[in-house]
Amino acid sequence: MHEHTVGKWRRRFVKERLDGLSDEPRPGRPRSLTDDKVAEVIERTLHTTPPDATHWSIRSMARETGLSHTTIRRIWTAFGLQPYRAQTFKLSSDPFFVDKVRDIVGLYLSPPDRALVLCVDEKSQIQALDRTQPVLPMLPGMPERRTHDYKRHGTTSLFAALDVATGFVIGKCYRRHRAREFLDFLKQIDRCIPAGLDVHIVMDNYATHQTATVRDWLARRPHWHVHFTPTSASWINQVERWFAELTRKQLQRGMHNSTHKLEADIRAFIDKHNQDPKPFKWTKSADEILAAVKRFCFRVEQDLCHET
Repeated sequence: MHEHTVGKWRRRFVKERLDGLSDEPRPGRPRSLTDDKVAEVIERTLHTTPPDATHWSIRSMARETGLSHTTIRRIWTAFGLQPYRAQTFKLSSDPFFVDKVRDIVGLYLSPPDRALVLCVDEKSQIQALDRTQPVLPMLPGMPERRTHDYKRHGTTSLFAALDVATGFVIGKCYRRHRAREFLDFLKQIDRCIPAGLDVHIVMDNYATHQTATVRDWLARRPHWHVHFTPTSASWINQVERWFAELTRKQLQRGMHNSTHKLEADIRAFIDKHNQDPKPFKWTKSADEILAAVKRFCFRVEQDLCHET
């Protein structure tokens, strides 16, 4: 605030104490929207739905309450209500959630000496898609345009391992994603890493990761250490963040009339990334993550109790 505003309220407080902090009557038309009407709008927004929709819009709420749509907008803005928005969530039911979070976040924030920390996962069923008509290129004042429909030309699966310390990625495409392909990818990782280093792998508990063949192969290599992520907690695996980059930069708007071209573009993306790799910076400690999950669970429990 401006110093004159601060000085005005200080003088009013010195002169009239707490009574001086009350807002004085203003000129103009008296307020027509009562607190009860505002409370009614908020109550309807939070606990009811219109008969013909899953959520309220500004104009449907205005028709229901007899207020103008600008008034509804001001009320919703003042109280942070956005019925037109919805987000997704998924809480892990893993009984060892806390232990696994502390284990994996500890690897990220304080990796062991003379060891590699690799985040491993697969991006399965990547479709080779081609548009049914040629793409119209971008022009001044006009964005690129493409048909809404497409042709499918097969799928491929990408296995990838992200080095947490450097951001370097080891990746390989397979037409299937069975335990056989996963074991072959582990062998490729083993050939790429320097000798004499321990290897810590962060991965989920997908069925192909826990077959007897894979377990036996890992058991014969005591310098390999596996850290399973909690169920329904893929966000803790950093390679998922790299998969998002691959999707945004290469796959989302890419056009491929064969799986061979799709795989070639994926390999080219990996090679380009590895020319100047940059690691992702993990900032949250395990305690901060668990505290945030606890707050969310408490809020959800309170909301469910309020509805019942």
